[in-house]
Amino acid sequence: MEVIGVRFREAGKTYYFSPNGLTADEGQHVIVDTVRGIECGEVVVANKEADVQAMGITLKNIVRIATDNDLKSIEANKQRAKYAAKICEEKIASHGLKMALVDVECAFDNSKILFYFTAESRVDFRELVKDLASVFKTRIELRQIGVRDEAKIIGGLGICGRQFCCKVFLGDFNPVSIKMAKEQGLSLNPMKISGTCGRLMCCLKYEQDVYDELLSITPKTGAYISVKSATVGNFNGTVEDVNLLTGKLKVRKEGEEATPPVIVHKDEVTIIKDGKIALSKEEMRSLRSLER
Repeated sequence: MEVIGVRFREAGKTYYFSPNGLTADEGQHVIVDTVRGIECGEVVVANKEADVQAMGITLKNIVRIATDNDLKSIEANKQRAKYAAKICEEKIASHGLKMALVDVECAFDNSKILFYFTAESRVDFRELVKDLASVFKTRIELRQIGVRDEAKIIGGLGICGRQFCCKVFLGDFNPVSIKMAKEQGLSLNPMKISGTCGRLMCCLKYEQDVYDELLSITPKTGAYISVKSATVGNFNGTVEDVNLLTGKLKVRKEGEEATPPVIVHKDEVTIIKDGKIALSKEEMRSLRSLER
């Protein structure tokens, strides 16, 4: 079946629609029928054939290619959203609510205004909604979002010096775990493995497949191995340190605890009993919040 991919936010998730007989190029704006009503989005995937059944989605139709008047309406909605943000912040302050407004979005057809906010706990915003509805005379929705979504909306620079990946190209947040940091041999210092949002850096996920492959063919720390090397001889010993990327192992010879470990390559060893990479209860307790 022919589909067109549409995105509603910069670096947002791509949603697929039926072209409904229309042809759209990448970069064009289209008016589409969504579960939230009529919206305008940018085409990021032009007309193409796709197995919709395998994708597990139900397609709604593209209504039309956006006209000049549609684009003018979008710009007007952006200005309205800025005004709505100012009013909302004033109302939040007057009600003394412990919440931070992050973004405001006006529906394309002006049927509602969505206010995105963060808060450390549950907020009773019923009176705030009434106040906003009396000002804007339309449906008001307040949605609490997490710190990762906040970072994606606001943007910024990561410790690498580049813009946040979530702001530039990540459509969805992939699960990132402390176990990944442990397997990649990273320091479990929260300051070094968490992003500006205070959660584990998304880039830990990028290299995990490579580390998974290397871990499957490399002895782990604590492994008991047999070494057959032309340079250091043949012996049994215990792995004390592993460099996954180079394949170099520090091995303590059995019965020679007082002598320094020797360096061998993983290709020179046979695993007798492999070690395990495990997080201690203390590590899990202190770092669990970084996964949320």
